[in-house]
Amino acid sequence: QVQLVESGGGLVQAGGSLRLSCAASGRTFVFDTMAWFRQAPGKEREFVASIRWSTGIRDYVDSVKGRFTISRDNAKSTVNLQMFSLKSEDTAIYYCAAKDGGIFSSRPDMYPYWGQGTQVSVSS
Repeated sequence: QVQLVESGGGLVQAGGSLRLSCAASGRTFVFDTMAWFRQAPGKEREFVASIRWSTGIRDYVDSVKGRFTISRDNAKSTVNLQMFSLKSEDTAIYYCAAKDGGIFSSRPDMYPYWGQGTQVSVSS
């Protein structure tokens, strides 16, 4: 079993910043990719960013490039999402996810492990 627990969400004004963290525990050796997804009300779950645990390779959705940074802390089995220049359209529930293998995927159904989500609200 793998457990993922997110933290760091909240309410922020447009242009502000937030840092999300995801702590992994359990059989963490079974996965190599950790990612952040988000889901706004009435919309499908959307890929935001991912990082390969073994290589550090990062991928981002175009809408967050240059504003969001994903990073990892191997010792703490934690992945972080630093978000700058937040916009109202970034408002969503943000989910941490993990999968095995180092092949990139932005499809939610390719990730078997999920956290419970943390709300990010950006006021304009």
